Amino acid sequence: MKPSLGIALWLSLVGAAFSWLSCTPGDITATGPYNLGYGDSILYLRNQADDYIVYPLEKRPGTYTGFPDGIEIDENSGAINVSKSETGLRYRITHTAPGGTQTSVTVVLSGINFTDKFYRLSQHDSIAFPVYNALESRLLPVAGSVFDEGGQANGSGCDVKTVNGQINLAQSVRNGLFGNTPSNDDRRDIDIIYRLNDQSGKAVNKIRVRLYYYTSMATVAPDLLQTLQDREELGVFLRSIPIISYPAAGIDHARLLREARPRPPCVIIIAN
Repeated sequence: MKPSLGIALWLSLVGAAFSWLSCTPGDITATGPYNLGYGDSILYLRNQADDYIVYPLEKRPGTYTGFPDGIEIDENSGAINVSKSETGLRYRITHTAPGGTQTSVTVVLSGINFTDKFYRLSQHDSIAFPVYNALESRLLPVAGSVFDEGGQANGSGCDVKTVNGQINLAQSVRNGLFGNTPSNDDRRDIDIIYRLNDQSGKAVNKIRVRLYYYTSMATVAPDLLQTLQDREELGVFLRSIPIISYPAAGIDHARLLREARPRPPCVIIIAN
């Protein structure tokens, strides 16, 4: 028996609904609570010719933003261009629905970073250790990895260990990184090209590190002290107050967006 016209129409509508609900990642899906996510909390670079782009598993109407500065994200689709983003950092992705409801998730773009820090050579504090995947306790996969590929950093005088990515700051000064007679507020931007033996498949990665030289803490430039204070207070590394709480905490949101730049990391050498 053939179904009546009304039943046939109902079946057609049900089929269309199921087809809509089974759309591919990146399409607009059902309403209700938004489980914003990218399939994994850590996104790795890939060895491929084209940019590696990761889409949210479920897309909703509204806008997407990333914090802090350094992540390349499409505000309409939430797509993250991993290839064009600063790696080695943790970011908070926030979706704002047309009605104003916000949903956030944190993701790490795999790679290394260096902690903003004062290194006191007179106290034998002379090694800058790379931080892997935004967590100091994570074990860096050194076996099979390559650091300072091409030797650009070491060629400039910056002593980067090719087996583990550690920077010997005392040796860098002796190598003449800041010249024969270093002066206060001397600074050098060093690019370190590396490949990690992890899920990135040894894809080429890069970090720019800014090294400063001062004879003592008393000679450190005020603007540099302010930069480090801003990075800590504004939660650039997402260690402090969640972004959605900033207005309630009385922090200037415009200043937050202006100052929240975690790169390049500041490695500050204090001689005495």
